[in-house]
Amino acid sequence: MEPRSNPGELKPALELATSALARRDFSEQGLRERLARVGVGPDEAEEAIGRLRHAGVVDDLRFAGDRARALAERGKGDAAIRFDLERQGVAAEQIDEAMAALEPERKRAERIVAHRGASPATARLLANRGFDVDAVEAAVASSA
Repeated sequence: MEPRSNPGELKPALELATSALARRDFSEQGLRERLARVGVGPDEAEEAIGRLRHAGVVDDLRFAGDRARALAERGKGDAAIRFDLERQGVAAEQIDEAMAALEPERKRAERIVAHRGASPATARLLANRGFDVDAVEAAVASSA
């Protein structure tokens, strides 16, 4: 991106963006929405995000991988993780790459079944957490 004619206009947007990023990671879309909520105009937001992207501070692929791992560790299935990343505005290719790096869904489901026991309640829990029906059935059958 080309620098703005008045660099002072960008400073508040950069400060707000870095302040938000100091508390937690954001996707580009999430950061754009955050900046809009606090009154940063679209041009200033895009410039700030562009600079942060160029500096490596904002990286949707890294964000997707970290977020996918965190959700998987919290017991979420692939459908729930994919939905969350899509909602965060992450591109499909980046979502696919993040999902490919995760432990297979069936293994995660088996670990939950081993902890909770093979029961209809556990199967419902897995389904509600976004696990595929085949992964749920296989995990419950393997522990029975």
